[in-house]
Amino acid sequence: MAPSRPSRRALLQSGAAFAALALAGGCSSSSSDSGGPESPAPSGTAPSGTASGDAAAAGRSMPAESRPHTRTFMAWPALEEVWGDQLPGVRQDIASLAQAIAGFEPVVLLARPDQAAEARQACGSSVEVLELAVDDLWARDSGPTFVTGPQGLAGIDFHFNGWGGKQTHAEDAKVAAAVLEHYGITRIAAPVTGEGGGLEVDGEGTLMATESCWVNDNRNPGKSRDQIEAAFKDLLGVRKVIWFKGVAGQDITDCHVDALARFAEPGTVLLHRPAADTPPDVWTTASDQARQVLQSATDAAGRPFRIVDLPEPDFNLIQGAGKNFLATYINYYVCNGGVIVPRFGDQAADDHAAGVIGDLHPGRKVTQVSINHIAAGGGGIHCATQQQPAQAPAGGSTTGASGAA
Repeated sequence: MAPSRPSRRALLQSGAAFAALALAGGCSSSSSDSGGPESPAPSGTAPSGTASGDAAAAGRSMPAESRPHTRTFMAWPALEEVWGDQLPGVRQDIASLAQAIAGFEPVVLLARPDQAAEARQACGSSVEVLELAVDDLWARDSGPTFVTGPQGLAGIDFHFNGWGGKQTHAEDAKVAAAVLEHYGITRIAAPVTGEGGGLEVDGEGTLMATESCWVNDNRNPGKSRDQIEAAFKDLLGVRKVIWFKGVAGQDITDCHVDALARFAEPGTVLLHRPAADTPPDVWTTASDQARQVLQSATDAAGRPFRIVDLPEPDFNLIQGAGKNFLATYINYYVCNGGVIVPRFGDQAADDHAAGVIGDLHPGRKVTQVSINHIAAGGGGIHCATQQQPAQAPAGGSTTGASGAA
């Protein structure tokens, strides 16, 4: 029987706990959670060297993760005050994950200069280490969200603010801009604050997101859902946004969509489902509500959704599965020719999930990676990765969903 889980990730309980709070990436209800953002989204003119959303959006769109990548970004967890005695195990998980992805495409691991040598030794020569100050491993959220279009590749900076001021993020707040500057990629300063884990696109005009994450005063005070949706359409080139209610205030992310629902392909959604014997709680309610939304919705092309349930594993069979353990298979990562899937220790559930995900991503090699140290902090594979899509040549298109960039 799955344990009662008041949260998938520890929440800030006091000012003294701020620096010790564990991590990022899970799932989340109403839009009234408070917290006061530390880095409010800018308004008006974009900073020097950037493009405004309006100017950059013409012809640009966020490709589906299944499109070819130039590289994957990851980050080396830096702070003992965040992870405590779990830090060595978390770093080993990150190294194993980086090596697995490097078997399919280039991996760039961001690491503090004083920790770069350790990161290189742990990851080996197949992984490039870029010396850059970071706080934590959540490249999906601190890194840029990339869009492509006629004017070339650009990266959106969503002004990472520690999931609404819940974790120290002095360095991670600067990661998106620093990465884009290093690679000479145009930076788009978003008019809203949020994280890449809160966005899920099908690459054909449809986006899924949770209200609890985005329509929340800890990130976007005073902004309505309609205003935020308009920003998504402008920045990401989407035409339709599917909103789930989510769960506010129960995990550090306020319910990121990438631990709740994912596009396997346009029109097909993989949905996280609790184990059959899980007692009703905010998370079972969130999954049920998402299913109800999907059953009555259509995508940007007018297609009804095919919903594929993906149950979580048996917590009793998972080593180290505490109350914040993110035991979802939905948080997988698609890379060039492969798909990287979590392995938790419930062999039957692990194999079932790998089979379902593999069937829905034909032509890709499924690789299972043990990530229990990362999951114990409430995150997963998708949370720890961020793809840089390959930009199509002028006048051409990037094709071949499983091919290398």
